[in-house]
Amino acid sequence: MQLQQLRYFLAVVETRHFTKAAERLGVSQPTLSKQVHTLEVTLGAPLFERIRGDVTLTVAGETLLPLASRMIADADAARDAVQEIVGLRRGEVRLGATPSLCSSLVPAVLRGFRADHPDIALYVTEGSSQDLSADLLAHSLDLALIVQPEQGVDPALEAAPILRESLVVASVADSPPPTANPQLALTELRDQPLVMFRPGYDIRDVTLQACERAGFTPRFAVEGGEMDAVLAFVEAGLGVALVPSMVLVNRPLLRATPLEPPGMRRTIALAQRRRSVLPHAAEALRESLLAHLATGGVLPLGVRAL
Repeated sequence: MQLQQLRYFLAVVETRHFTKAAERLGVSQPTLSKQVHTLEVTLGAPLFERIRGDVTLTVAGETLLPLASRMIADADAARDAVQEIVGLRRGEVRLGATPSLCSSLVPAVLRGFRADHPDIALYVTEGSSQDLSADLLAHSLDLALIVQPEQGVDPALEAAPILRESLVVASVADSPPPTANPQLALTELRDQPLVMFRPGYDIRDVTLQACERAGFTPRFAVEGGEMDAVLAFVEAGLGVALVPSMVLVNRPLLRATPLEPPGMRRTIALAQRRRSVLPHAAEALRESLLAHLATGGVLPLGVRAL
């Protein structure tokens, strides 16, 4: 039994005429009659009585009618639902990003994506790269913007580098700079009070390791905050902080001082589950993100698209 045969059956029911049903469906009358006959053979019973040109349903036809109507309605609904998703008229994307990217790159990307796909639901999870990777593995995210770890990501994930970003020293713009030179030597932070991120934060670990290699232990003015809190503490004059240059784009109260070469850099990667097929909406967001970077989406000094 085929859906097309059921459509022919329903057309005959509605028109009470084989020729009119064929005209409605745009097929020849013999073709329609043959398919209805094949359906009757498959079911083992006649569906119509033909008396002097009048077409009426048999008992078998009456039994089939509500079932055929429901099957065709379900098939049409399934087709429409899939076409809406494929055509990006609806769907959802679950994106994860680190706090620094949520406050810099992500809003600009989502603004462009929303303009192109207003009916796609967007869900954003903010967290550490480690937590976001775990969320990908747990299938609670489609995509994640993470800081690429030196040791690489979990083998079940794949991460494509998209940005190379420098860390800079953030300080209050209307106060004396942390160095008299255009660039700051890392060792100059030895005597600077640092505003430090909470334990487990990617930048905290990178900063502490760099200071250790430079031969000193930094002095904390305050520690334990997320990105917005750290920047607010610096704006309040509590100390300076090593932050990704991108987060200072919309912070006019803060100054960015670059580090002396070789400086400190990190790589931002777009991660997803390995060998998984992205939902259409997530693939569209991925393409939108890459297009934003390729077409010169606003990137501050020290940030380079890969």
